Amino acid sequence: MRETDLLYLVCPECLGDLSIASITRRQQDILETAQLHCPVCGINYPVVSGVPRFVANENYAYSFGLEWIKHAKTQYDSYTGLKLSEKRFFEETRWPRNLSGQVMLEVGSGSGRFTEQALSTGAFVVSMDYSHAVEANYLSNGSKANVLIVQGDIYRMPFRLGSFDKLFCFGVLQHTPDVHKAFLALPLMLKPGGELVADVYKKTFFRAVLQTKYYVRPLTRNIAPERLYRLTKRWVNLMWPLSAMIRKIPRFGPSINWRLLVADYSGCGLKGNLLKEWAYLDTFDMLAPRYDSPQTISTMQQWFAETDLVEVEVRYGYNGIEGRGKRRECVE
Repeated sequence: MRETDLLYLVCPECLGDLSIASITRRQQDILETAQLHCPVCGINYPVVSGVPRFVANENYAYSFGLEWIKHAKTQYDSYTGLKLSEKRFFEETRWPRNLSGQVMLEVGSGSGRFTEQALSTGAFVVSMDYSHAVEANYLSNGSKANVLIVQGDIYRMPFRLGSFDKLFCFGVLQHTPDVHKAFLALPLMLKPGGELVADVYKKTFFRAVLQTKYYVRPLTRNIAPERLYRLTKRWVNLMWPLSAMIRKIPRFGPSINWRLLVADYSGCGLKGNLLKEWAYLDTFDMLAPRYDSPQTISTMQQWFAETDLVEVEVRYGYNGIEGRGKRRECVE
């Protein structure tokens, strides 16, 4: 982080201003190791490896930190040679490619595949994750001048209310302890006229019954993430020859593989080692999270109705259900 980034940060306990208590390591204008201080609460928050930390690494999202450290580049377009992240980011947000002068908040960055796309717009991007995946994001994107990467809690975000022109939250809400409460925290961050886009897994009868992961997750989510990752790789390796044959079944092959707990992104154009790498990542991603709470489209519509957002649209989309809205403009 840079000293100027204090403009966006507050104490998550009292929402008061923070100051820099000490700087241990600086590289040019970047504070790599430092302490931020809240004079009201008397709390210090560390800056570690350039990232302000408002939560501990050991939390319910630890498995996400593990997977994104191991797969720091797996889903980056520059790594796959495909435009999967770019396509999803711009089609799901519907935002223009030039957002210079605007401030954007990303809630739930993972390794930063969408951070990279957000930064390409020229906006100043504040990118937050609850897990230590922020370290992977920082290695990929932290050197850019228009980014601030933060480790924080969606329920107690360390940002000034009403500070952001744009906010997106992809692949996060269903993995929080209280999905409703997590969603309602998002609109508070928008400026008048600011736009929000969020998604959540969809809940249907067929998904509940046919998604094999929900039958095994009561076991796997209680396995230590490091051990579960090793077991996941062994399972994918064991099933890989069979999954290659199943994949050839017209229309249904990849979906059968998913139900056999082998994530299959062959329909996205991935092949060979890349396809297998994504299988390791997303099979683990299915089985490891502490929370996985899909929602109905009517539920998400009700959540939007509880806010002051206008121009609301909720529909089925990339990650299940997409919702977007805009905070009302101030009336003079």
